[in-house]
Amino acid sequence: MKHVLLVFLGGGLGSVARYWLSLKLNNFENAIPFGTLLANVIGSLFIGMILGYSEKIGMLNQNHSLLLATGFCGGFTTFSTFAYENHLFIKGNDYFTMIPYLAATFVFGIAAVFLGIYLVKLI
Repeated sequence: MKHVLLVFLGGGLGSVARYWLSLKLNNFENAIPFGTLLANVIGSLFIGMILGYSEKIGMLNQNHSLLLATGFCGGFTTFSTFAYENHLFIKGNDYFTMIPYLAATFVFGIAAVFLGIYLVKLI
């Protein structure tokens, strides 16, 4: 039961943080939903740092992993929102916005994981 509560707490905090970013940065009338993009990149950086830290010290406490990686990163990053936003771009025939958004999310998200692991190794 403790593990479920840790995931619940982390996921709730991550979801609230993502919602706040979306309120502040997403504006579909202008261009790319930067709040979702930023949440996915920051979440990728954060999980890279968590995994990098785990690799550096040899293990990560299961409670910390459930709270931070599974809970917070799971609640903060959002593939379902990303998929829906791309559906809206396709529906509106806005491929000139969709393609850079897709590319930026994948490239920056993957790069952020590697950066997070690298940064932890420097500490």
